Amino acid sequence: MSSTDHQQERPDGERVEKPEGSALRTGWTTGACATAATKAAFSALLTGAFPDPVTITLPRGETPAFALATEGFDGGAAFAGIVKDAGDDPDVTHGATVIASVRRLAPGNGIRFVAGDGVGTVTKAGLPIPVGQAAINPVPRAMMAAEVERLAEAHGIAADVEVTISVPGGDMLAKDTWNPRLGILGGISILGTTGVVHPFSCAAWIHSIHRGIDVARAEGLTHVLGATGSTSEKAAQAFYHLPDGALLDMGDFAGGLLKYLRAHPVSRLTIAGGFAKMAKLAQGALDLHSGRSQIDNLHFLSLPCAENLTQTMRERIQNANTAMEVLGIMNELGIDIASDIAEGARRTALSVLRDAPVEVDVIVIDRSGIIIAHAR
Repeated sequence: MSSTDHQQERPDGERVEKPEGSALRTGWTTGACATAATKAAFSALLTGAFPDPVTITLPRGETPAFALATEGFDGGAAFAGIVKDAGDDPDVTHGATVIASVRRLAPGNGIRFVAGDGVGTVTKAGLPIPVGQAAINPVPRAMMAAEVERLAEAHGIAADVEVTISVPGGDMLAKDTWNPRLGILGGISILGTTGVVHPFSCAAWIHSIHRGIDVARAEGLTHVLGATGSTSEKAAQAFYHLPDGALLDMGDFAGGLLKYLRAHPVSRLTIAGGFAKMAKLAQGALDLHSGRSQIDNLHFLSLPCAENLTQTMRERIQNANTAMEVLGIMNELGIDIASDIAEGARRTALSVLRDAPVEVDVIVIDRSGIIIAHAR
């Protein structure tokens, strides 16, 4: 589970960007929404009235207020719901309703968290929540527990309650997240370390990569795959017949993947991507996003395959607009530049891994998903 709410998988490793200079609006994590809903429901259970808006305290001290979208009583429980606002982040859970239902338990039971409709259950080891538990991350659990304990203390009672978190439609939303690969079944996760969603968060994506590695290691997998996008992932997975649990959503964050594997090694790593992304990796870039690293055409001219090029061809390559144009020129000449790029990308990966016991191979694919080079 990611440590923030950046739960949407984006094809081909790219993320949507706002126009340069435009302001990006922050939002609230599912954990913050669940905490506000829990406080409102427990308050109503104790007093008969729902606070609306309801104010909570986030881990960094912010005190946002949330309007209730739904509220009511159901037998011995009270429930309240908050519509999640993810700000300008293209989060799959934006607009979802996070509902908390709270009921009191017998003394000595403490605070218990339950997965309701649309919230997943952990089925694989390696995540911060034990197998069989609701997919509610540790920080949201702590946030909800803190609000429950404050209210219980204010009313002179023990904090013995069951909190059920539901997200109607969450089972469908989860299909667009990494949860199925991580063994979180039945719905989305309740996430967040700060309570705030920062638009286009690189940290969120990298944390998801880390959790994927943790799960793969816990399952005893010895070969994992990091790909820049869905096309390269499918090609490499088919080449090696890898299970879904071996697939790490690397996207543009080769550095985040490699640095974590350096400290938490898996025996074998395959990196797969298109020619342009792998060219950046070969040049030493660890963030492969178009807005944060650029192709250096002079690097192509330094490769062994370019040694015998005529001056005219060297100028064509130096003046090429894109890496794909370079690949096309070399293909016209019958020169295999993709293999040199694969070798260079592999060298970069090994340099980041240092002495970690990880074998690395690199697969380069074309836009149709055909493997055009393999360095191993």
